Amino acid sequence: MGVWTRFTVTGADRPCGQAVRHHHYTGGVRALFISNPQATTTTSRSRDVIVRALASDVSLEVVQTEYRNHAKELAGEAVEKGYDLVISLGGDGTVNEVVNGILSAPADLPRPAYAALPGGSANVFIRSLGLPTDPIEATGAVLEALRSGSRREVGLGQIDDPEDGRYFTFCAGFGWDADVVHEVERQRRRGLRASPVLYVGIAFQMFVRGRALRDPSLTVETPGRRPVSDLSFALVTNTSPWTYAGSVALRPTPRSRLELGLDAFAMTQVNPVLAGKILRKMLSPKGVDPRGRGYLTWHDKQKFTIRSQRPRAFQIDGEYLGHREQVNFRSIPKALRIVG
Repeated sequence: MGVWTRFTVTGADRPCGQAVRHHHYTGGVRALFISNPQATTTTSRSRDVIVRALASDVSLEVVQTEYRNHAKELAGEAVEKGYDLVISLGGDGTVNEVVNGILSAPADLPRPAYAALPGGSANVFIRSLGLPTDPIEATGAVLEALRSGSRREVGLGQIDDPEDGRYFTFCAGFGWDADVVHEVERQRRRGLRASPVLYVGIAFQMFVRGRALRDPSLTVETPGRRPVSDLSFALVTNTSPWTYAGSVALRPTPRSRLELGLDAFAMTQVNPVLAGKILRKMLSPKGVDPRGRGYLTWHDKQKFTIRSQRPRAFQIDGEYLGHREQVNFRSIPKALRIVG
């Protein structure tokens, strides 16, 4: 578990990288600020500006993550320690860890509200909340929501598995997109930065090669409908867009909303011409139509099961979770209280 060093902030004398206990605010809101120092689009200077701004309105404690799943541990501790609010600064991976930390704590404990500030390259969940992509501007929006008392409840997706009950905030994918995530993680271990250029480049290479896209081994099952087989790529979404190519949104399930159940998209035919047409629809402001040639969509469902005839790559919120042959999904309405 994380070890937190506490001391009072006095102007600019805060040692870099240590936890902070701010005593100047008496409004009663206790907040834990979890910062990922490896976040790709923030600097230590911007983090200091954000911390000072937040500490003017809440009793703030600050801690930095040091390893994978550290944010989950820290968020779980925040629940156990009775914090009113958890704030994170990082990318989609940090958001996923914090959400799972809050929701995996003992069920009899009150859940703190959550405010997510953008620090990654994509920030899909944060953008879907309507927050600015600039972390300083997003901090301003969160502070306005805190002062006005604005809160909202959003639904999440969950892997419904006794051995793995992970929540996801915006998407889970079987096949091509998970292959891309897996390769990006391999490249990161070799020292490359996880930038939008890297994601787009790898996705394009795999699209051109087409091996994963031409593997019709997937089946999607939903209650009350016949299973649909011979699918080459499938994803389940909790909101729209599914992801971003740089600043451009990709919308395979444009009707997907945080306030509804889960949506899904699956490809039934794959050839370069047809796949190119579907991709152009995804890149359009309107997104993919509910029905069309070469794909199927499902809208506002409470449960999904995706099976594969052989182990296929699987990801949630941009994190590769290994190769699997079956994943069960369910929608968890009003799972999380959001500030901002």
